[in-house]
Amino acid sequence: MDSSRLIECLTDNFSLLRSAAVAAGPEAQVPSCPDWTVADLTRHVAQVYLHKIECIRLGAFPDDWPEEIPADPLTALDRYYGRLIETFTAHTPADPAATWYEPDQTVGFWIRRMTQETVIHRVDAELAAGGAVSPIPADLALDGVDEMLKLFVGYGSSHWKDDFGTLLDSPDPRPVSVSSSHHAWTLRANPGEVEVQDAQTGFDGDALVSGEPGPLLLWLWNRGGADAVRLSGDQALLDQFQALRTAATQ
Repeated sequence: MDSSRLIECLTDNFSLLRSAAVAAGPEAQVPSCPDWTVADLTRHVAQVYLHKIECIRLGAFPDDWPEEIPADPLTALDRYYGRLIETFTAHTPADPAATWYEPDQTVGFWIRRMTQETVIHRVDAELAAGGAVSPIPADLALDGVDEMLKLFVGYGSSHWKDDFGTLLDSPDPRPVSVSSSHHAWTLRANPGEVEVQDAQTGFDGDALVSGEPGPLLLWLWNRGGADAVRLSGDQALLDQFQALRTAATQ
């Protein structure tokens, strides 16, 4: 997805997130994040936005917050969302920015990451509000699946080893396919890392995870039930994939 489309999706999903947070009320529990209230969720998103503003402004990860964050979570959310959009607008996607993903140290990385972050957390807010969960556009969901598999499972497995514990000490190396809407990925768990590649079809693995783009994305991020996807093939391999997915999203 290009950055202009991502920012359009960021704007839409922020609006949905804010509306759901207001509807739920600050003390409502967030079912998908049981330790959080809506106030906690809203404050978290506001702080994430501020952190990324500083990563772009400084060209480095900030050591401290640059200012006192408003005590009211919605006030903080509005303030830092506005500044985030201003920051993105003032830069090109190719401009440098400090990120945790070594191959991409650009503003464009944060445009994508903040859009996908907002999608997942607006679903959290909608779940807390108890209403219907708004659909995720297919192009945005497919981009989110790609990001989750390649960055959080693939890159994360080799750079955040503590999160994966012993899962990759002696893994089953047979391939797992993930497929959605004519897009497919192949994952192989090797000692110390998971290799993730684009695939021509979803039939290259000994196990297959498939589903429509939106439900698949939410399932990968632990926001969807087992009925959101179709699982087939070797059960032990599917169990390993589910353990890796859980480790990558904790």
